[in-house]
Amino acid sequence: MSRQSIVVSLPIGDRRTSLDFYERVLGLQAFGEPADDGVPEPLQFSLSETVSLMLVPTGGFGWGIGGREVAPAGQHECAFSVSVAAAAEVDAIVERARQAGAEIVTDPGEQPWGYTASFTDPDGHLWSPVVAELSDPKGSLPS
Repeated sequence: MSRQSIVVSLPIGDRRTSLDFYERVLGLQAFGEPADDGVPEPLQFSLSETVSLMLVPTGGFGWGIGGREVAPAGQHECAFSVSVAAAAEVDAIVERARQAGAEIVTDPGEQPWGYTASFTDPDGHLWSPVVAELSDPKGSLPS
C-alpha cells in the first residue's frame, strides 16, 4: 500500500470557538482560505506530513455518517493522543486547556504507559497528551 493522506474529521458546534481552542491549547495552525467568518473553510489543521484534522460543523457532518446520529458530548468512541517529549509539556497543555475552559478528565500523572492526562475540547472530544515510555526496541508500547 502506498503512503496515503489521512483526514480525521470531528463534529463541532462553533467554528470560531474550535479554531481558537485548537490554536491556543494544542498550538495547531489552521490552513486554507478564510470564509466570510474569517475561519478557513474547511477548518483543517496539519498534524503530520500525511495526517490532518478537519473540524466540521455538526449540521454538515451528517453527509459523512449517513443516517447515524452524531454522538452527544461525553460519549467517546475514540480518544486522541498527542505525543510530547516531556512531562512539563503535558502539564503545560493541560494548563492551557484548563484556562480555555476545557473539562480536565484526568489530571497529569504517571500511568503504566507513560506520563499523561486527558481533557475535552469545546465539543467533548477527548484528548490526551502523553510522554510514552517505550521499553521495546521495536517501538511498541508495553502492555
